[in-house]
Amino acid sequence: MAKDIDWGNLPFGYMETSKSFVANWKNGAWDEGCLTDNHNITINECACVLQYAQTCFEGLKAYTTADGKIVCFRPDLNAERMESSCRRLEMPVFPKDKFVKAVIETVKANLDYVPPYGSGATLYIRPYMFGSNAVIGVKPADEYQFRILVTPVGPYFKGGVKPIKVRISDIDRAAPHGTGDIKAGLNYAMSLHNIVDAHNCGYAENIYTDPATHTYIEETGGANILFVEKSGKLVTPKSGSILPSITRRSLLVVAKEYCGMEVEERQINKNELKDFTECGLCGTAAVISPIGQIDDHGTTIMLPSGMEKCGPVMQKLRDTLTGIQMGTEKAPEGWVVEIK
Repeated sequence: MAKDIDWGNLPFGYMETSKSFVANWKNGAWDEGCLTDNHNITINECACVLQYAQTCFEGLKAYTTADGKIVCFRPDLNAERMESSCRRLEMPVFPKDKFVKAVIETVKANLDYVPPYGSGATLYIRPYMFGSNAVIGVKPADEYQFRILVTPVGPYFKGGVKPIKVRISDIDRAAPHGTGDIKAGLNYAMSLHNIVDAHNCGYAENIYTDPATHTYIEETGGANILFVEKSGKLVTPKSGSILPSITRRSLLVVAKEYCGMEVEERQINKNELKDFTECGLCGTAAVISPIGQIDDHGTTIMLPSGMEKCGPVMQKLRDTLTGIQMGTEKAPEGWVVEIK
């Protein structure tokens, strides 16, 4: 039985739900893990996560499909990406099969918080892990906690998808050969000052360039970037310091297999920005956020798709992927996992 929630007016924010999942790593092994109704965490004041930011996270969603099923989208890829994050941060890997099982169990324990089809809302799923024992010397923790929380969230865009205005950043998001390609909490912490400044200056986001030369487009603080060439080809930046977005990887398949588009992943010089017909940010929260204007230190680039509505290519990609997620388009094998 669904909760009595005004689904259509939900913010994109946190709401406490019935159950969360928790598992602990101690003495070199994970325990079985369990569901809990305790949504608070008690840790030592010297816990490694507090001292040295040893933490990583993931994000995915559960949806109610057109035929009433509850599903989530490609959780196996979230498990694989978290494995990469853990290995890079010297944290124990939570096994892929147990990760997917825990996601399913947590959603099942919160079925009454899954928004109905057509509401525009979804159940956001946040798996995360952190070093939990006291560490004062600079070294990895000996004990870890893996948790999954869920919360119903409203649509990222209230009132429909509208193009946004962004700027080319002076600040780097990631160091060369650093942690830009993993979903570490520290990457997001260092971007907070820059996103607040961007908002204060009237921009929705910052576009970061490569940290070595500041010549090539990388991504924003929280999303990968897609461009459409005049030829109709979909291109996306290629770099070792970009987070491998599951939404982007899925959209590239959608573009090629569903929309018949040519697709290319390559270095994109910022001097090319004036030549593209459309641009969009992609990620779990918004799927695609169309960009209408890019400001580069006094130079304003207006995308031909404009500031009034999403361009036709980005709209088609967005509609097709959300159709796959919501069950109105046939999904590729293994993309959609049924919860109920």
